[in-house]
Amino acid sequence: MIILRPLIIFAGLLFVWQVIVWLSGAPPFILPSPLRVGGALAGQFDIILPHAGVTLAEILMGLILGTILGSVSALTMAYFAPARRWLFPVLVISQAIPVFALAPILVLWLGYGIISKVVMATLIIYFPVTAAFFDGLRRTEPGYLDLARTMNASRWAMLRQIRLPAALPAFASGLRVATAVAPIGAIVGEWVGSSQGLGFLMLHANGRMQIDVMFASLFILAIIAVTIYFIVDAGLRRLLIWQPESHPSND
Repeated sequence: MIILRPLIIFAGLLFVWQVIVWLSGAPPFILPSPLRVGGALAGQFDIILPHAGVTLAEILMGLILGTILGSVSALTMAYFAPARRWLFPVLVISQAIPVFALAPILVLWLGYGIISKVVMATLIIYFPVTAAFFDGLRRTEPGYLDLARTMNASRWAMLRQIRLPAALPAFASGLRVATAVAPIGAIVGEWVGSSQGLGFLMLHANGRMQIDVMFASLFILAIIAVTIYFIVDAGLRRLLIWQPESHPSND
């Protein structure tokens, strides 16, 4: 049933797509049908696959780097007040500037290679991880900390045994958000300037009016994004197995 449900949803979306094509009468260069996109995907798969590998690498590296930097920043702000006073305003300012506006600058500074795209993905991922983890660390139950202090527990012991487990649910929420938006940085970077990747392929196909190839690339991007999200979500569920989920419908 777990596998059947996504297949039914996918088939339903394809059916709605095909119905829209029939009712609108849109030409293929505006809205190609699912069958036409499937044909383009099969015919151009050997071209799309290497570009998909580049985009996947950019997303994964950005996700890893953004998570590491976000976690370190959250721990630093939680445990060092001077660092919090300096880092938190920088964190807010970094989000006040749209990351899309930074894309041309990053490409100019870091070149058209993979590094500028990884940095873009890292910047997008960094904020939700940092904000969520920091919020979880500073909202630890005070009673647990008081009990640990009466037992002469060290700061490291309180971090490892109390603060981190208490902050993991918030960290997991931030990481889920970060995973969902991770492809944005890579694709925007490829749109601004690149010679490979799904974003580059989509722009190239659009310029040559190969809209079916563009949709096929978009489909592969969606598969990559959804797959990464569900893998991360499954890993987080295993990590938080001690915290069962509650559903409002069961109240």
